[in-house]
Amino acid sequence: MKRTFKVAPLSSTFVLTSIVGFFISVIYIPQYSVTWSFAFSLVFMMMFLASVVSMTRATTEEDFLDHLAVHEPEKHLKHRKKK
Repeated sequence: MKRTFKVAPLSSTFVLTSIVGFFISVIYIPQYSVTWSFAFSLVFMMMFLASVVSMTRATTEEDFLDHLAVHEPEKHLKHRKKK
């Protein structure tokens, strides 16, 4: 049985946090503890990889416009009625 996974769209703040956290953990933390530096850099690297997967595989907002447009459905459904 093939298992599929759903990818959540992550914000740009998540990407920025992972990049800044990685650089801080590589530059400043080794002065105090190399073990903690490695652990933090590993976590921030995994966060960055998750954001890259999210950028390439997550669905866009346009796919959800029909569900989001509860109060103004005619505004967002114009592109589908022209067919």
